[in-house]
Amino acid sequence: MPLPAVDADLEGRLCLVTGASSGIGKATAAGLARLGARVILACRDAARGELARREIERATGNTGLEVLHVDLASRASTRDFARACCERFERLEVLVNNAGLWSSRRQLSPDGVELTWATNVIGYAQLTHLLLAPLRRAPRARIVNVASELAHSLLIEDPEFRTRRYNGLTAYAQSKAANRLWTWALARRLEATGITANALHPGGVDTGIFRKGGGVRGLLGSVWAKGFGRTPEQGADTAVWLAASAAVDGISGRFYRDRSERPCQLRNLETEERLFALCESYLTPQP
Repeated sequence: MPLPAVDADLEGRLCLVTGASSGIGKATAAGLARLGARVILACRDAARGELARREIERATGNTGLEVLHVDLASRASTRDFARACCERFERLEVLVNNAGLWSSRRQLSPDGVELTWATNVIGYAQLTHLLLAPLRRAPRARIVNVASELAHSLLIEDPEFRTRRYNGLTAYAQSKAANRLWTWALARRLEATGITANALHPGGVDTGIFRKGGGVRGLLGSVWAKGFGRTPEQGADTAVWLAASAAVDGISGRFYRDRSERPCQLRNLETEERLFALCESYLTPQP
């Protein structure tokens, strides 16, 4: 069944999508390109990003696409990427935080942070923080955070599984819970700026993220995705809609699925503020 069109014109507006070399990120970049936007494809693998850029250009006819390298698990790489963006681009209308992973075993980022937490949570927080200046210069900028309904088990006292037994699915689920809670705290801080921040659940999308995790869950994920998973285009639809539609102009701090607002049972002001402070602590240079 074809997706309904997004009634919007993004001609000349600059949008940045992380994790845009494949899956939901690539489909989101393509959706924004179809609406006329200039799109930065922020990718950890620049070669795969270039392949995605060419494919999107062929499909949409939009030549205003550019691939920039960033490893969101690395604070240094994210700082360099954001600095380059701030130097080159006066303003940024849309930031889609999408890049994410899950791993069946505990791994560390270049900074020694558990890799899922570093990429899925600190990556969102650091990049957004560093791009606030060009976002503020846009008349009505939007931040769109890809979260999930698979969200639970957030333990603020031990988000990196230093004292508890590591489980890949739990690590992923707590990162998605954190994405939501961080979005609500961020939205409060942006109330007077004209920048909106919303989160979404893309649905169960056949992107390969769980299959890459390996093991029994990876096998089950592969079987489920092939039989029941949404296409990346279906998963990206709400992200594109949140980035572009007039229907959500000025609306912030909400959770969406299939272009409809959904309640978030995780909302808790104290927990949201504790999480936001924790994320900020990772961004502070250590002595």
